[in-house]
Amino acid sequence: PPTSSPQHPHQNTMKLFIVLLVSIASNVNAFAASTADVVPRPIDASSDMKVEESPMTDAPSSPILIPGEVDIQQAFSQSTFPISSSALITRAKEILSPDIELGTKDDGACLASNFQFVAAVVGPLPKDEYLNALNSFKLTDSFDIQQNFFGFTVDPLQTNRVWFFSRQVAKQIAPFMGVSVENNPLEDGVLNLPPQLLHIDFNEEGLVTEFGFYTVDRQQGNTGGLGGAFGYFYGVGKPLPIPECQPYKPSFRFRILGLIGKLGRKLSKKTE
Repeated sequence: PPTSSPQHPHQNTMKLFIVLLVSIASNVNAFAASTADVVPRPIDASSDMKVEESPMTDAPSSPILIPGEVDIQQAFSQSTFPISSSALITRAKEILSPDIELGTKDDGACLASNFQFVAAVVGPLPKDEYLNALNSFKLTDSFDIQQNFFGFTVDPLQTNRVWFFSRQVAKQIAPFMGVSVENNPLEDGVLNLPPQLLHIDFNEEGLVTEFGFYTVDRQQGNTGGLGGAFGYFYGVGKPLPIPECQPYKPSFRFRILGLIGKLGRKLSKKTE
């Protein structure tokens, strides 16, 4: 029988990148209705999208600030980034819309030449590798996915960045990784991924310079605290055989440190 040639480490990295990244980037239909009337286009910094007044027009005139809280009005008034916060959020939703889908539907026209994908495990990866990976793998063939995005906001300390959350829910509708819908180990075949925090960075022309996402609460959901496509693999009972694709487990050294701490507290109580 024919034998396969050894895979280069770079090929393995690309495979891991594909399964992690695509669950967010290839499934953004949740915004089809809200962004269908928006014409995707790069933002001209000299156009009416430029900051001309305070972007926080809906904020209280005299907000109550607690110690350590950023004065958002002051921060935005000092920003030199030419695109207002409201326009930047609109642009982020354009990037997520079915017409663009984070660069997969516009041949990467929305991505800057220096674009990078950066996540908790994979990256940074440049524009070409990002697009090649996304075009070779689609979770929507096996799952009906609701992204459930919310909480779009511009970072007052990095005013070219839009933060937002996702609470993704996916129902299996076709075989995935050799697992049929009937054999999905989860009740009703529905995956509830943990909350994830995403970000999109822009340059002054409205092109994307960075995209990434991170799990923010591993105790929620039914995918072992795993986000991205790693959660899908775990959810159907086919986790990838590497630590990064498994539920979090404290290392041996960390557990030893915990035991030492408990022992020290017990000894200190005895000497009191």
